[in-house]
Amino acid sequence: MKQARILTKAEFKRVLAVVDSNKYSQRNRAVLYLSFYAGLRACEIAALRLHDVIDDERQVKSQIVLEKHMTKGNERQRVIVNSSLRKELQRFVDSVCINYGVNDALIMSQKGGSFTPLTIVQLFARLYKQAGIVGASSHSGRRQFITTLAEKQVNVRVIQALA
Repeated sequence: MKQARILTKAEFKRVLAVVDSNKYSQRNRAVLYLSFYAGLRACEIAALRLHDVIDDERQVKSQIVLEKHMTKGNERQRVIVNSSLRKELQRFVDSVCINYGVNDALIMSQKGGSFTPLTIVQLFARLYKQAGIVGASSHSGRRQFITTLAEKQVNVRVIQALA
């Protein structure tokens, strides 16, 4: 199976520019950040509910707990929310999720339904195509996340736990 392509910094900026120039930019930017800054798979992004991401004061949590039904490996996992991701998610929650109930999907369509994993995959494909990037997929952000940790010489066991 062909591996997802890692984006250069310039390509990532190009994708962000495409996101910012399209409708639903805040939602799509949140999806992109969840993939690139938390290493989440499309199925995990689609499974997120607002209460998974925010606390009782509607502030983004420092960790997101993925219950076992939300993950590929069917195991409960913790996702660390770094400052860049927290800032982006807080902006998204404050502007887009203002009328969401805590049990609503974090990523909703313009019609009010939740995204499916396939819809997330298709969103990534469309964004990469618009940015002129060939070979990237919905898994590119996860691969970039893991590669960045390895380049920063994070211990392999820590990377394994985060991934």
